[in-house]
Parts: sequence; structure tokens; C-alpha cells
Amino acid sequence: MVYKKIQLPFKIKKTVLAFGTQTKNTVCFAGGKTAYVSRVHPDLTDPRDLAAFEKDAKYFLRKKPRVIAYDLHPEYQSTKFALNLTPNTYRLIPIQHHYAHIASCMAENGLKDQKVIGVAFDGTGLGTDNHIWGAEFLICGYKSFKRAGHLKEIPLLGGERAILEPWRLAAFWLDGKLPGIDKKKWALLRKIRDKGINSPLASSMGRLFDAAASLILAKLEAKFEAELAIALEKIALRPKTEVQAYKFKILKDKTGYIIDPAGIFKGIAGDLKAKRPKGEISYRFHLSVAWMILKMSLALRRDTGINKVALSGGVFQNSLLLRFCLGLLYKEGFTIFLHKDLSANDSGISLGQAVIAGS
Repeated sequence: MVYKKIQLPFKIKKTVLAFGTQTKNTVCFAGGKTAYVSRVHPDLTDPRDLAAFEKDAKYFLRKKPRVIAYDLHPEYQSTKFALNLTPNTYRLIPIQHHYAHIASCMAENGLKDQKVIGVAFDGTGLGTDNHIWGAEFLICGYKSFKRAGHLKEIPLLGGERAILEPWRLAAFWLDGKLPGIDKKKWALLRKIRDKGINSPLASSMGRLFDAAASLILAKLEAKFEAELAIALEKIALRPKTEVQAYKFKILKDKTGYIIDPAGIFKGIAGDLKAKRPKGEISYRFHLSVAWMILKMSLALRRDTGINKVALSGGVFQNSLLLRFCLGLLYKEGFTIFLHKDLSANDSGISLGQAVIAGS
């Protein structure tokens, strides 16, 4: 079978088989100081991808792993496969999605069990509080993690429908003051929000990009996840004169730091009203997200003394955002870790699951 061989920074005493996630799935078998990551299975809702996943999983099961690691999400096909294995044959360990993202980046970079500031930005991952996470700042080692900060949670109005109709997200941030929306439909969605019907809470950076892209590009719908975010990156244009990030707030409560990006949407709306070029508005939005990362990293360094930052999650496939982040973080003296052989997206999750379960 086809797989990638990854050298690990520490020895795994009990062999582990990790089953990854639902999309961009991989399977990882780890033992000793070596891990083997399978080919990518794009979407386990597709019967062909599911069959390929099961074939690879069964191949590694023949190597008799002692430990099985899987994602917290109960509806992932990979999780269901893990939980349907013969009872009492393996030790089963559920692993939080974003924790696995950061652990995979650490392992690829040869880090032993030390703490890093983990920045995990993606679309969706089930959190330990049963809410949807996706813009997470973690204090992370292989043996434990703490959620130290995150993007302010908002309700996904209509559940997954909000991904295909991202105007709902933009309208939330602007309290319905969004050009081109159906006022009656927004009034209905407000009622749904107020009653908490089909409105799961999410702290997702992917959804923040969707909302900003919907507003800037004047697009109410998307055909697939991240379509508008990709389009937003493509049009980004550096202004002729220097610009600053849009304003946002960082709040703190007993759970940690919370980023409130409402000011970003007010700034975008103001720039659109002033007829500023959309490419320049996109550029300024990307810069604002990078400044979120910098300010949060500075705050967590002050709190913990940790100077190492690991970046993981599909959002970091955005080359403009990554370039901004690297420039800002390096300027402040941070040591930064990125993925090397594996992608920042969910295809690296299984490696993270394996090293956490095996540590």
C-alpha cells in the first residue's frame, strides 16, 4: 500500500492505529520511533472513499496495534469504524480534533514533549464542550492541552445551511444590515437564533472567512465549503499606501481569551460604502486575521513564557494569511513551526492522534 513514513521524536511503546477524520482522511500506524500515514481518502461519505479507508484500516489492523485513536465526533465514519471494532481487544482513545492538528505539526518538526502555543484554524471540529471549534489557541504538549483562547462563538443559523449560504454569517455580524438579503428571511432567522433552534454555536475561522467573503464579494451562496474564501484570497491586492488591520477586541473571562471580530465587519462595510477596491479590502481582512494571531500569541507568551508557535489547520493553506503571520510573528521573536511532509489540513490529523495516544 502507499504511505508516508514519518520519523518520530520519541519512542511509542505501545503500537497505535489512528483513524483520522471524516474528510481528507488518513490512517496512521505508529510504533517505536516511526509512523506510517496512509494515502488520503477525500470524503468518507463517498462509498468509494469509505471502502478505501476500510481497506487501509484493515491492513494496519493486521499488524495488531495495542491502542486505537479516533476523533471525538460521533458521526464521523472513521469514529464509527473504531467503535465497532471487537470489544476489549484494543484500548480506545478519543482525541480532540484541534489538539491532534497541533500534535501532528509538533511531531513533524521533531519536538519532544514540550509546550507550544498551538494555533489551529479550520472549518469544523467538535470541541470538548460539544460546540463546534475552529479558531483555537491551545497551550499544547503531547500529554495534555488547554484551550487558552478562541474566536467568539456565533450561532450557525440553519446549521450546515450556513456553510452554503454564508450571507447568514455576515448578516449575523452586521445584525441584518447586509445589502441584498431577504429581510423576511432574516427576520425568520433572527427568531430561530433567539429560540436556539438549529443554531449550533461555532468558533470557526473558516466561517469567519466565509462571512467576510460573502460581504466583500457580494455573494450570498457557495457551491462548496471554502469556495468564497478561496476567491477572496485570489482578489487580494496590496494597497498603494500602507493600511492597518481592522479593529477587533480581545476579551478575557474565566475560560480564557475571546476574540470579538465585530469591528472587522463594521470596517469592511465602511470601506465598501466608501467604494474602496475590493482587492484592497480583502488584503486588509487577511492582515487583520494575522494580527489576531500575533496579539493572542503575545498575550499567551506573557502568561506562560512559551515562545514557540505551531500553526495547523486548513485555513493555513491560505498563502497570503500565512505570509502575514510569519512576518508578524518572526518580527516579535517567536519560533514558528509549520507542517513539512504532511498538509496543514485534516490529512495530518491521524499522525497527531497517534502521537497523543502513544505518548
